[in-house]
Amino acid sequence: MKKKNIHIVSPVEKKAPEITDRYDVAAGPKGVQVALAQMAKYTDVQACTKSLLKLNQTDGYDCPGCAWPDPEPGSRSPIAEYCENGAKAVAEEATTRRADPEFFASYTVQQLSEFSDFQLGKSGRITHPMYLPEGEEHYRPISWEEAFGLIAKELNGLDSPDEAVFYTSGRTANETAFLYQIFVRAFGTNNLPDCSNMCHEPTSLGLANTVGIGKGTVRLEDFYVADLIVSMGQNPGTNHPRMLTALQHAKRNGAKIITVNPLPEVGLMKFKNPQEVRGWLGGGTKLTDVYVPVTINGDVAFLKAILYLLDEAEQKNPGSIFDKDFIEEYTEGYAAMIADVRKQDFEELCVQAGVPAITVREAASLFAVSKKIIICWAMGLTQHKNGIYNVREIVNLILATGSIGKPGAGLCPVRGHSNVQGDRSVGVWEKLKPDWEHGIKKTFNFQPPTENGYNAVESIKAMHEGKIKFFFAMGGNIVGAMADTEYIAEGMHKCNLTVHVSTKPNRSHLVTGKSALILPPLVRTEVDVQEGKEQFVSVENSMGIVHSSQGHRAPASPHLLSEPMIVGRMAAAVLGENAKDFFHDKAKKPGEMKRRPNIDWVWYASDYDRIRGAISTTITGFEGYNDKVRREGGFYLPNGPRERIFTTDSGKAHFTVNPLPQHDLRDNEYKLTTLRSHDQYNTTIYGNNDRYRGIYNGRRVVFMNEEDMKRDGLTKGEFVDLVSFYDEKERVAPQFAVVPYPIPRGCTAAYYPETNILTSVNTKAEKADTPASKLVVVRVRKRG
Repeated sequence: MKKKNIHIVSPVEKKAPEITDRYDVAAGPKGVQVALAQMAKYTDVQACTKSLLKLNQTDGYDCPGCAWPDPEPGSRSPIAEYCENGAKAVAEEATTRRADPEFFASYTVQQLSEFSDFQLGKSGRITHPMYLPEGEEHYRPISWEEAFGLIAKELNGLDSPDEAVFYTSGRTANETAFLYQIFVRAFGTNNLPDCSNMCHEPTSLGLANTVGIGKGTVRLEDFYVADLIVSMGQNPGTNHPRMLTALQHAKRNGAKIITVNPLPEVGLMKFKNPQEVRGWLGGGTKLTDVYVPVTINGDVAFLKAILYLLDEAEQKNPGSIFDKDFIEEYTEGYAAMIADVRKQDFEELCVQAGVPAITVREAASLFAVSKKIIICWAMGLTQHKNGIYNVREIVNLILATGSIGKPGAGLCPVRGHSNVQGDRSVGVWEKLKPDWEHGIKKTFNFQPPTENGYNAVESIKAMHEGKIKFFFAMGGNIVGAMADTEYIAEGMHKCNLTVHVSTKPNRSHLVTGKSALILPPLVRTEVDVQEGKEQFVSVENSMGIVHSSQGHRAPASPHLLSEPMIVGRMAAAVLGENAKDFFHDKAKKPGEMKRRPNIDWVWYASDYDRIRGAISTTITGFEGYNDKVRREGGFYLPNGPRERIFTTDSGKAHFTVNPLPQHDLRDNEYKLTTLRSHDQYNTTIYGNNDRYRGIYNGRRVVFMNEEDMKRDGLTKGEFVDLVSFYDEKERVAPQFAVVPYPIPRGCTAAYYPETNILTSVNTKAEKADTPASKLVVVRVRKRG
């Protein structure tokens, strides 16, 4: 097989997309219609409908989509506690199509790479473990025993455990994630990159350094009593649609909403709740009171401008705006922060934010009269070079107004995948926390390695440099998700063996090492029986609630294993009697165990209560896990800032001084931000439409300001190439149709993963290493 013939991105579409008017309201009857159409086309409708009745119910399973929390048990809809994209996610798992051995025998890897990402995903559920031997062109079925034997042989043949990387996707349940990281550390490495590295790592670090915890501080009910809710750099109508119900509830209780985003996403403007009669018959609920069309990465300037105006009002009437008692008792660094604000030029801040001064003043007026403020954000703030500074400037505003540790107020990073936060809570991180080290030694009686492992970007670089020989992915589609597609493809090709735990075909199965394995797992909607007993798993949502999830559908194939059992049997094969002992000496203390532990991995994987029992003695906050997770609705993990307990080095919350980003663009250059279509979840493509933005039957579009189009002599629907220049290399994403859109001058937007090829693995968030995919400097070049 010639790797160079493989399409590493979805092939260019042959037909131009249809460009129509944008929608002016989110959800409503149309959302229900679209979800039903997906079910009718790809699933057994009766079975899928039955499955949806269990979605996000206390006796059912957690949505495999976003991490937005569920209402309290007594407040949930008994028939439809889900959104359009949640129904699409379930339809993906419940599809009647199968990517079985006959499917893989029908297409070479090169031929599969000619499929679009949409076509690959719609090929169906993978039914058997599949193996691509070195030099061959077809995947072929392999037994689980043989697959684990190949993995064991490869891992035990390495010169060092650090030549292996073990990636984790956010959909991985707590039980799997915990056992997985114990196995990886028992093997001898902390190379545990995860999808948090690629999205909210600036949030985790920015919050940990300022308020003492790398998570949000609000609960769902806080939205219902807030005075002001600010949404920054997010599109909940597509990425976490059930958030719209919470915002609607807040509006009806009198809250004001400010939306700060380069694009006026319809989901934050107006919402028709399909669970209400008026959501079907009425005009919908207006959500946003003030829309702030900030330029791409103009957020720090905007936040400083707000603080500037609030400080002016505070100086005129001390104590009327800022919570001085809170600042004095619970914080430090206020004087330096406010001195930095006072030296700014307000008009210049507005220019850098790309926002008219009158709009900033209108937004500030809502802050000034609000005592309970929630600020929400997503990757529009984190995937920047200054992602941590964006987060810390939000913290400054929250601390100054005392809007933390009280009802209706706080910090709300809105996470993506449904257990991305939980995976980190149970130990999936390339850094070993001291309390994790203590817990592992106590529970499993071995000394884990303490030297930092590779994060996601570092892993890709190490692959590219030939330092990584083995890559394992617990879910996800890292080739589609990671920045710098050509670079990651070159790195993958240098591995000896790449392994993906996956439910459906994706591009990472085609951009492989010398040989490759696909291991198909059970999914959340399916019954999981171990030792004759039905099992359940648990997940953590964006607001720190850990709750159970139990499937009820028959498995798509009798040849699937649960993810915990995949880990258990793999660990038993790798770390069995014939395993190589690396005698890892990194950071070991005299007298501490160096050899691998004697753990009955399959015993743990045979009953998930056993794994949860181990979590309860290993990870702080999970004490009594098996009892608490069985409570209706689950339980909250400890969260100090909710009680105004800030576990920083000083015991106080920290104000910070954050620099303004500098962007020196040439006349023919634009800032490009990457985003999802409405028919997309991460790299999963549900369809080729984006009805909210008026796009049908295509994905290769670039949204541009009409004045910029006129300046460049471009017309609606005209094809252009997007060109970037990073690392002394021109990068080209060809054939994008131009779409006129209300986006700030000098800004453009286009969908990923098609645009990931324009980004550089070296352009990343300071300190966090998150790829800076939300600001790519590009030229829009006419074709021909």
